[in-house]
Amino acid sequence: MILNKQVVDQHNNQLLDKHKRNFTHLSSDITHLDYILEKLQQFQIAIPSWALGTGGTRFGRFSGAGEPGNLEQKLEDVGLLHALNKSSGAISLHIPWDIPTDADKIKQLAGSLGIAFDAVNSNTFQDQPHQAYSYKHGSLHHVDPRVRKQAVDHNIEVINYGKSLGSKALTVWLADGSSFPGQLNFREAFQNTLASLQEIYHHLPEDWKLFVEYKAFEPHFYSTTIGDWGQSLLLANKLGPKAYTLVDLGHHLPNANIEQIVSLLLMEKKLGGFHFNDSKYADDDLTAGSIKPYQLFLIFNELIDGMDLHGMDHASGLGWMIDASHNLKDPLIDLLQSVEAIKIAYAQALLVDREALKKAQQSNDIVKAQELLQDAFRTDVRALVAEARLRMGGAIDPVQLFQENEIRSQLIAERGVNTVATGL
Repeated sequence: MILNKQVVDQHNNQLLDKHKRNFTHLSSDITHLDYILEKLQQFQIAIPSWALGTGGTRFGRFSGAGEPGNLEQKLEDVGLLHALNKSSGAISLHIPWDIPTDADKIKQLAGSLGIAFDAVNSNTFQDQPHQAYSYKHGSLHHVDPRVRKQAVDHNIEVINYGKSLGSKALTVWLADGSSFPGQLNFREAFQNTLASLQEIYHHLPEDWKLFVEYKAFEPHFYSTTIGDWGQSLLLANKLGPKAYTLVDLGHHLPNANIEQIVSLLLMEKKLGGFHFNDSKYADDDLTAGSIKPYQLFLIFNELIDGMDLHGMDHASGLGWMIDASHNLKDPLIDLLQSVEAIKIAYAQALLVDREALKKAQQSNDIVKAQELLQDAFRTDVRALVAEARLRMGGAIDPVQLFQENEIRSQLIAERGVNTVATGL
């Protein structure tokens, strides 16, 4: 469905007076207000095509109703999100879940919705119908060169799909690993992975990036062939200047200092992008900012510090994307909440007095440094984010509009009850 602009205007008119009061109160204490609003308006977070339907766990999947049944409908859903929040102007496709059969038609539809194509993602963690060899024992690290070639060829195919749509990056995540000691030779598994990635890298267009994702465990529980940021960085350095590490916030052991990882990867100019989500225990794929909002703020604090140091544009210098699997909430509402949480953390980090923080650090004033960060984090910046959204033509409160206008019911009426989106 296409959201009527009048629906957004009516919603905003109802909330405008309250919003203006909140925004005026907040903005009176912000010295660089225009700068922050401009940054917020420019900042876009890509939506993963697989998160537009209800996800699942190892135990089951409880599909919702009115889910997008094809790629065209997925684009329409992202267009709907973007019409509401003006911050979801890109989609990230996962192949072969969402193969564009007519690239020109898909690009035309995306363009009409104001949607660009972010990184394309390959899939060698599942067996697909009619493939010759199984990935049960790995893909790019497999002991059998025929399996490795099959996985490499798939990644090249994904690059070609991305080229036809205007994407500029390939994300590679591997489930390759082992669950029992002695199951594989760690060194040979890493060397096979590197050799396979080198073949993929060779087919990468000059203006593309290769994002090497890592994960501590799952689906294997003894070892993962690309198990942490160090192994990803090692591969990226060996591959060349177009290869980068991608950080998924759920792909770490409990209590990992992700903000420190981010800082060092930026220092080495090898941070490629982010998959935003949240977790309590592992790769829970929960709504961004729902469990550890302070950590999300601290990550953005380091991102801004490092990106500004290198003169990187906040909006385009890194790849920004949500990666989630929704099992309980309406996927579209969950995505709206995640985008809002990300924009809030970004806005809070923009409030940090960097000169004062640097001075506190240089003088070992621990208390002052803590107060500066916590003062920014404790500032309620929702009116600031809403003002940036309002100036771009979005809704003051996207979730409220979605619920009050019963948009899910409209999608069900349009698509039916029993549609099931592709993905996990």
